[in-house]
Amino acid sequence: MEQVVTEKAAVLRKITGVVVSDKMNKTRIVETKHSQQHRLYRKGVSRSNRIFVHDETNESKVGDLVTAIATRRLSAKKSFQILKIEKRAAT
Repeated sequence: MEQVVTEKAAVLRKITGVVVSDKMNKTRIVETKHSQQHRLYRKGVSRSNRIFVHDETNESKVGDLVTAIATRRLSAKKSFQILKIEKRAAT
């Protein structure tokens, strides 16, 4: 599922996360996690984002680590497309 990355695509936003849902046709939900420090209490806080990602071939499954790239708006919630699958989930 390798796609050619142009110079313009290199500037676009990339995300890396784990597929948490593959119930929809050609759509995956990818969860990205990051940690940051609380402004007042200086304690580590975990944050996560769930992003709807387009998967044309329905190739990715739950637990896969994927890289997605920003693209034009494909639906009301989808504006990312899977670029490649970094690591397959252990089955």
